[in-house]
Amino acid sequence: MRRALAGVALAVTSMVALSFLIPLALLVQSEARSRATTEAEQRAAALAPVLALTTRPSDVQQAVSGLDPGNRLGVHLPDGDVIGAEHAPAHGLERAERDRETLALSTPSGRVYLQPVILPENRVAVVESFVPREDLDRGVALSWVVMSLLALGLVAGSVVVADRLGARVVRSSRSLSRASNALGAGDLEVRVDPAGPPELQEAGRAFNSMADRVVQLLAMERELVADLSHRLRTPLTALHLEAERMGSAPGAERLNAAVTNLETELDSIISAARTPLAVGPLGGAADERKEPGRVAAPAAGPEERSEVSEVVRGRVEFWSVLAAQQGRDCRLLATSEPTAVRLPHDDLAAVVDALIGNVFQHTAQGTAFTVRVERTAQAVVLAVDDAGPGIEDPGRALARGVSVGGSTGLGLDIAHRAARATRGAVRITRGPMGGAQVRVTLGLDAETKRGPARAALRARRAAHRSVQRG
Repeated sequence: MRRALAGVALAVTSMVALSFLIPLALLVQSEARSRATTEAEQRAAALAPVLALTTRPSDVQQAVSGLDPGNRLGVHLPDGDVIGAEHAPAHGLERAERDRETLALSTPSGRVYLQPVILPENRVAVVESFVPREDLDRGVALSWVVMSLLALGLVAGSVVVADRLGARVVRSSRSLSRASNALGAGDLEVRVDPAGPPELQEAGRAFNSMADRVVQLLAMERELVADLSHRLRTPLTALHLEAERMGSAPGAERLNAAVTNLETELDSIISAARTPLAVGPLGGAADERKEPGRVAAPAAGPEERSEVSEVVRGRVEFWSVLAAQQGRDCRLLATSEPTAVRLPHDDLAAVVDALIGNVFQHTAQGTAFTVRVERTAQAVVLAVDDAGPGIEDPGRALARGVSVGGSTGLGLDIAHRAARATRGAVRITRGPMGGAQVRVTLGLDAETKRGPARAALRARRAAHRSVQRG
């Protein structure tokens, strides 16, 4: 590419230089000859007044010597005498004398200017002024050399500038090509430093954005795999409890072994999926840089709304069967007010399953728990209390992939990400039942928030109208 740009610059600049240099050189030559010819004409014209006054050879010789110290001026008198230099050919002299017209003739040694002077008694004297060839071309060669050097300098400068620009473009293009090949080979940390022309800088920034997005999408895909695998724990827990109920029935031992193997495989899938991806120095979302392994939850669309109370009732009904089998006291306290949040039904159900599943997994059989759904002005609070030993390190329990009880460590993170998607939060404290209390705050849907305010406004308007009627 550099060679092509240099060749284009050389060709274009050379054509432009030649298109100006050739006419300019001819103009300089013509100007030099015009100047020499004008000087000759002036010398010849200066003798005309002298010849009009006298044709004595001594007087004419004195005038010629005063005007032409270089022996370039001559006078042909009517009687045939020649005073001064003689360079004009005979036919030219005869023509000037006969036709009485000014002539400019070229000779092998230079150029001769002939000017006839009409004397009294119709006589004619001819004044010749000679210009040597070296005077005709004086300064022309030097001017041509200077102009040629200037043209060569301009051509060379344009080639150098084109080569530098080409090198800059080539470096940027090669850097972008190497980064693209590295990204295609699986190097997710590769980024480019945008350089070169504005178009290549924009391409470099677009490449970095694309690489960042690829890292985010891969991380979200792996997190989705881990979360979906974790959701399988809910039916797996039910299956495990059913297997335990079978006791020593035929096939119970085989079923327990199959459930255990399935749990092991799920743990392996979750561990492999939650392995942090390498994020480059310019890549990754802000949340990923602050908290490795955690990916921002995508915002739910406006049509993805769920009633928290309704979803919680359905999931508690499912878990209550298992709680009865283990002798657990399971209670549900849910508000009757609207509790719509912008979360899909499956995501909200996964949150409830994760919280209740942790109770079954980390507390002994017979441990009671309570599920409460409360509403505030701006949010819905989902709280799960148990009478177990509690959680010693709440902050560590909320970290994704960190287990405080031998599990995969993803259950509370599912609740945490769902809360963040609705501008809420998760808090772990000691509950009133003596064990752990996990409070998940979910932001209300905007339409649900406006509902009480609109109802209050309608009530005030109705009261105002009734007062006016009274």
